[in-house]
Amino acid sequence: MLDIGLGIVAAALVLVTLVPFVPLRYWWVRGFDFPRLQLASLALLAGLTQWLLGSAEWRWWSIAACVAVAAVQFMYILPWTPLAATPVKQAPDDHRGHRITLLIANVLTPNRNAEGLLRQIHAHQPDVILTLESDEWWGEQLNRSLEDKWRYCVRVPLDNLYGMHLFSTLPLEEVEVKWLIQHDVPSIHGWLRLPDNSRIRLHAMHPRPPAPGESEESLWRDAELLLVGQEIRDSHEPTLLAGDLNDVAWSRTTRLFCHVSGMLDPRRGRGMFSTFHAGYPIIRWPLDHIFISSHFTLNRIQRLEAFGSDHFPILASFTHSPAHAAENDEPQASADERREAEATVEEGRQRGDGEAHG
Repeated sequence: MLDIGLGIVAAALVLVTLVPFVPLRYWWVRGFDFPRLQLASLALLAGLTQWLLGSAEWRWWSIAACVAVAAVQFMYILPWTPLAATPVKQAPDDHRGHRITLLIANVLTPNRNAEGLLRQIHAHQPDVILTLESDEWWGEQLNRSLEDKWRYCVRVPLDNLYGMHLFSTLPLEEVEVKWLIQHDVPSIHGWLRLPDNSRIRLHAMHPRPPAPGESEESLWRDAELLLVGQEIRDSHEPTLLAGDLNDVAWSRTTRLFCHVSGMLDPRRGRGMFSTFHAGYPIIRWPLDHIFISSHFTLNRIQRLEAFGSDHFPILASFTHSPAHAAENDEPQASADERREAEATVEEGRQRGDGEAHG
């Protein structure tokens, strides 16, 4: 009976490992991009259990299937472990250049523990603060505590889970709130003016996820991210992109975004820094991201304490050092990847009702 049960588990693991290879955008297909660490761990546990306790002659097929599943899943998540190379170089202690620190927090709209987040903001003193899912109530709490020091701000309070607030000690210039693919999902785009008078392009995003009750497909998320990625590619400016992208670091869409835009993930070679779900360690993956252009080196990145939201805040500090851009390993898109991105963006434009429509 044990062998049969473990054999069924092995077959199910093979199936869910193959599902993400299907080129469909349905949420139940793309959702299997997320729990790769969990699936790999379950495969190893099932295979080991069958090896130690199983007795059926065919159990070796089941064990082999579990090993194959674990290998495939680990292949995807390996770059986000200390075993992999770090395409974003570490900034030396004596490195010259302006340091910029960002804090991102998806606050979870009904969460009312603003003090838990504000305490961490004041402790770490980031230059830029981005909150997501922040409504009018959250905006009031943030303004009351932050507006004296973080004088530059953009407020987009919404009660549909897509509100955003951006606070900065650095001057914000040419800021635009855009509704790129869907009319009710905003993003913030602008420039940060550094003390040396140079400027950094900043994009803040929170696209709609493919999930029950949100969207049946991933098109809206994918098209919005890739549209901004194309803009980044064409600008060649020092750029930061931050937000809850409702996608994991190792998904096809996120990898495609990095290749198309040339942006780098500072977590690669350092860890996953999983931010969701804060309440359930067994189902936790990296949904909140900070991507950088090759003009930056990394000082530090860390996940902060839970404060009642279903997301942990994440904090990252970078040094703006354009002269060292060649030291970072900037990704490049193939011709096929560029065509795929263009097709996705065009479909999002045509089917969406945002500013990019048509």
